[in-house]
Parts: sequence; structure tokens; C-alpha cells
Amino acid sequence: MPVKITVRDNGPLRIEGDFELYDAKGEKFSAPGREYISLCRCGQSSNKPFCDGTHGRCGFQSIEIARVLPPPPPTA
Repeated sequence: MPVKITVRDNGPLRIEGDFELYDAKGEKFSAPGREYISLCRCGQSSNKPFCDGTHGRCGFQSIEIARVLPPPPPTA
């Protein structure tokens, strides 16, 4: 299954499918047996980059509607 990313209302990014997650140094996170993970959007998780549900306690609010992004600027 290709990767599917869902922006959850007032919550995390849910990542499903055949995904791989790496840190800034290029080291791969290990998530054996998981069919999905949730990544924090509120910035308050104590288990970053993963969601730990803190968004519900800190009052995080963000509802995103799908839209068309403008094309990237031309490269020189």
C-alpha cells in the first residue's frame, strides 16, 4: 500500500502504508509490526516526533482543508 498521510482535525498526522521514518542524521526509526504511526503537530508531545495525546490536554486546534498548492518556483 502506498503511504497515506491524514491530517487529523485538532490532532496528529497519521501515517499509514509502507513508510520509513528517519531522524535528521539519517538514522531510521524502528516501528516493527505497526501498520500506522501518528506524528505530533502540537509540539507538546513528550515522545516527539510521535503523538502521545497531549494535543487534547493542551487545547491544540487546527483544522486543515485539502487544497491545491501553487507550483514551486523555477530553479535557476
